[in-house]
Amino acid sequence: MRRGVKVFDTRAILRYYVPRLTVPLEGGLVQALDSMGERIRQTLEAKNRARDAALAASRELIRHCALSIRATHRAEYAQAAQLLARAREIAAQMKDAVAAYPDLYFTGYTQDALKEMVEAHIVHALITGAPLPDPETLGVEYAAYLNGLGEAAGELRRYALDTLRVRQDTSARVEQVLDAMEDIYSLLVTMDFPDALTGGLRRTTDMVRGVLERTRGDLTVAARQEKLERTLKEFEDKLGR
Repeated sequence: MRRGVKVFDTRAILRYYVPRLTVPLEGGLVQALDSMGERIRQTLEAKNRARDAALAASRELIRHCALSIRATHRAEYAQAAQLLARAREIAAQMKDAVAAYPDLYFTGYTQDALKEMVEAHIVHALITGAPLPDPETLGVEYAAYLNGLGEAAGELRRYALDTLRVRQDTSARVEQVLDAMEDIYSLLVTMDFPDALTGGLRRTTDMVRGVLERTRGDLTVAARQEKLERTLKEFEDKLGR
């Protein structure tokens, strides 16, 4: 030891300033850390199992919703309803898996899956004329419901275009679908809140506006074409007399 240099005993200092420390540091601290670490490890393992279960359920939920939307477009409404019923069961299982962990419930994959469920239900309701389910009925947060409502507008455009292509007319049904899309946009555009509260609804609303404008344009073109074809047919009938 060099002359003039003081050597401090760290253990002695800790015992002086922490008089409640009655157990030897060499044994008591290690035991305390081991016990605490085990509790933390068990908690994280349980949370990880819940996360894995929720991830698996979310993938299954999205698959059933996609199948339901496809069945609805094919006019297989009974099958679509069965798939929706199963989707609600899977959604309940997913929410139960993360019920003790709010941060997992509000994470991206769970809310995205619930948004897909909302979309499938709304598409089925609007195309079949069934009552529109509300967020409480579906058991989803408002942000997920609003985004699912917006996503449904894209599927309604697909339905409208399929109707025009198959029936070759601007039927009243297509007009009803366009009205539904306009009503959806009219609601979404009033939800002027930060994206942190609405789950990125502003982007979805912009998408709906674009889809609505394109669908309205397609319907206008189809109506003009139908009118032109009808006029030509009448002219040909006159020439044939």
